[in-house]
Amino acid sequence: MSITENLTVHLAVYDTLADWEVGFVSAHINNGLWHQAPGRFKMQTVSAALEPVTTMGGLRVLPDSLLAELRPEDSAMLILPGNDLWPTEAYAPYVEKAREFLDAGVPVAAICGATGALALAGLLDDREHTSSAAAFLDSLGYQGGHLYKEERAVTDRGLITAGAQAPVEFARAIFAELEIYKAPVLDSLYKLYGDQDPAGFYELMSV
Repeated sequence: MSITENLTVHLAVYDTLADWEVGFVSAHINNGLWHQAPGRFKMQTVSAALEPVTTMGGLRVLPDSLLAELRPEDSAMLILPGNDLWPTEAYAPYVEKAREFLDAGVPVAAICGATGALALAGLLDDREHTSSAAAFLDSLGYQGGHLYKEERAVTDRGLITAGAQAPVEFARAIFAELEIYKAPVLDSLYKLYGDQDPAGFYELMSV
């Protein structure tokens, strides 16, 4: 996507949200230090209701906005963290919102269990994708197995997918899709957090 004036990224929040899967994403989207966009990206939480939700780590989060009121044209991306709700009807509104976003050409990023929900809805049947394991998605009886990639994160036509074991790669794919950072900064961030190479820190300090 190209950078636009819309710099709001929406993070779906719900009970049992897997905290660790979006920590890198939220921290760096809200930190405008190295952003290349003319402005500053910000993250807003969105949920099916405005009551507090409790993450898998026991943190309580008060949603900023209602999922039903979210329009693709008002967002730069919808991010769906992993959770324990994905096989239930409680997760259906998030899947349908993801479908609405993709149909409108606005990116969606899903990790871990959220990829299972998208698979069950047929949203992975015609896009290259990944997840925590191929066997996980195969067990759901979806039709997209031929497009599964043994990679930590995959982007195809605005849909980013990743497994629970790849929060840093998930973040890198999101930053690349949003064009938040210039390539050298993105490389240095991954060198620091992905490769755990301290040289990445010194590179970032020199930007």
